[in-house]
Amino acid sequence: MRIAIVTESFPPDVNGVAHSVVRAAEHLVRRGHTPIVIAPAPASATRDIGGDHPYPVVRVPSVAVPRYRGFRLGLPSARLADTLHEHAPDVVHLASPFVLGARGMAVASQLDLPTLAVYQTDLAAYARHYRLGWGEAAAWRWLRNIHNSADRTLAPSTRSAADLVAHGVQRVWLWRRGVDSVRFDPALRSTSIRSSLAPGGELLVGYVGRLAVEKRVELLAETSRLPGVRLVVIGDGPARRDLEKALPGALFLGAQHGEQLAQLYASLDIFVHSGPYETFGQTVQEALASGLPVVAPAAGGPLDLVEPGVTGTLVPPEDGPALAEAVAELAADPQRRRAFGIAARAGVSGRSWAAVGDELVGHYQAVLASSGTATSRRIAA
Repeated sequence: MRIAIVTESFPPDVNGVAHSVVRAAEHLVRRGHTPIVIAPAPASATRDIGGDHPYPVVRVPSVAVPRYRGFRLGLPSARLADTLHEHAPDVVHLASPFVLGARGMAVASQLDLPTLAVYQTDLAAYARHYRLGWGEAAAWRWLRNIHNSADRTLAPSTRSAADLVAHGVQRVWLWRRGVDSVRFDPALRSTSIRSSLAPGGELLVGYVGRLAVEKRVELLAETSRLPGVRLVVIGDGPARRDLEKALPGALFLGAQHGEQLAQLYASLDIFVHSGPYETFGQTVQEALASGLPVVAPAAGGPLDLVEPGVTGTLVPPEDGPALAEAVAELAADPQRRRAFGIAARAGVSGRSWAAVGDELVGHYQAVLASSGTATSRRIAA
């Protein structure tokens, strides 16, 4: 198959959308398909660090997002339409469609191409937190129009699928994310890393992810003050300076990648996640693969990923004291931490990117098989 992936984000961006697009496109190449990626151009300062890819990447003009340094919106330029004409895809895959994806959907409809939209970002929450000029209701209206124009929408978790259905989105299917359990492995636990991060023998509690307003990392303030605990914050983003002030006892390591990131995960004792708006929660899954007990909000993706009393603890969303209490309970019970960590690793053992990549190909095939029905629906609309 020939697949065009129109994505709102792509490396050098570091987020779940960019990561899953890379993984999906790599899998398609390995399976003998022909993908092309259409993505926003990065900022000029990062244009040389996007990396090489075994598939073509077409960049379209972009602009910076207000109040969110480092993230750019792709503009619906003629380059997108020209690329879809030239590539002549069997399926158009829209990754977290909003601005560039909306234009991709419009062009695909004009060309009568089958479309699959992947819901990955709680954009309604972003609209609220960043005050982008339109509210949650307007964001959902826009998303509903895009996704209901697609032949199939894929949601990453049962909660996000339920949210889509509740807001009037039709033809919703579940498609979770994979995890590299070879890279993220408890065997990578490092004595030297632990000694450098906790010279006094403190318990290492880690957060990994973007440092942005909607991630609510400031809720870890009470956790950072627990006796015998060292909070480690791995990641970067527009909220970093404010968070360094709010969490003066935490260690901020910045963005980490590859083997270093995997070793840091494995060297932690507990993983804690604070954001209540995760449609999936890839860092939670990477922590589970690294054999860590997880403390996370009972909201969004973590509801599918964390089994309370087996692999971790779920607490009420946006409740800093509850996060700290759950961490303190695990900190006081090393036997429970070990049991949770073993179960966490076992629970994600079958979630390889190859397996979920094959599921994605199955969704493409289903959309193609029903393309006649989809064409009739578009004409009737």
